[in-house]
Amino acid sequence: MLIGVPKEIKNNENRVSIIPFGVEDLEKYGHTILVQSQAGSGSGFDDESYQLAGAEIIESPEEIFERADLIIKVKEPQPEEYVMIRENQIVFTYFHFAANEALTLGMIASKSIAIAYETVQNDDGELPLLTPMSEVAGRMAVQNGAKCLEGNMGGIGKLLSGVPGVEPATVTILGGGVVGMNAAKLAAGLGAKVYILDINASRLKYLDDIMPSNVFTLYSNNHTIIDMLPKTDLLIGSVLVVGAKAPNLVTREMLSLMQPRSVIIDVAVDQGGCVETCKPTTHANPIYEIDGIIHYCVANMPGAVPFTSTIALANTTYPFIKLLANNGYDSAFKQNPSLLKGLNIFKGQVTHQGVADAFDMSFTQPQDVCV
Repeated sequence: MLIGVPKEIKNNENRVSIIPFGVEDLEKYGHTILVQSQAGSGSGFDDESYQLAGAEIIESPEEIFERADLIIKVKEPQPEEYVMIRENQIVFTYFHFAANEALTLGMIASKSIAIAYETVQNDDGELPLLTPMSEVAGRMAVQNGAKCLEGNMGGIGKLLSGVPGVEPATVTILGGGVVGMNAAKLAAGLGAKVYILDINASRLKYLDDIMPSNVFTLYSNNHTIIDMLPKTDLLIGSVLVVGAKAPNLVTREMLSLMQPRSVIIDVAVDQGGCVETCKPTTHANPIYEIDGIIHYCVANMPGAVPFTSTIALANTTYPFIKLLANNGYDSAFKQNPSLLKGLNIFKGQVTHQGVADAFDMSFTQPQDVCV
């Protein structure tokens, strides 16, 4: 199979979808890997390392999209990319369709096969390809939130940890999944007073058992959120509904309950955000202020630490890439039903319920079209 690896072009996105080890291994199975020049440079992998692994270095993205049977990326295709995607071409990447109607329509029109990392799901509910970036994003939410709390960044001027004689900051986390758990670990380790809100009682019990004594768990509802907002210095949104648009848990009206110059980090921005005033920002211009509250809503937060993020992602995506390359999508879906759950659009048909619901589109069962 011809496998294409274009250079990411989203703002300050320095990750790459495969590392030289993966290229070397795929080449052993007879596959040809086309890597765009400098695709891996931001993650510490130069063109020579890919060439030594057996890749063909290509200068233009147009040639990669024209030749490849399987396109592997990190972030969703940008408008100038999805117009190059061909009918029957497999595209394997993070899509987050439910937050982007233009992308959804573009991929439908292309009649390609769109498999989304973020909805590949095991029988136990685990999201194996989303987990590593959720771990990174949760930890970075605290790093960036601590910085945004500084007065020179427009924040309230609180040190997350406090010091002897001065209380620490209060961090409230909406959602106790992988992002929320990792955010809580780091915030607690820095000495903050941390609250995790979730609607899953079993998850709250688990978190209560494993977290240090400065982390508290609360059942999430509108009343609890309203009660917590006035006490919160740093609010982290980490709500996930697999493949669907995130629910708005904090309205603009509720911002008036927060202390002026407190900070919101909405990690759920990829799926539309769980704070009404959230809008996607970039690493080049990450923050904005609404009603006196600092918002940080970068949609590709892990892209700022590409060395860590690329290797963590490649460790989990590579087995699925190899499965697709060695078997084609039909056989791969049959061999691994978790991968079939990643199928969001198949040759013009929406095959994920969350995407269909987001834009009131017709839904086709993935089993009905390709297995």
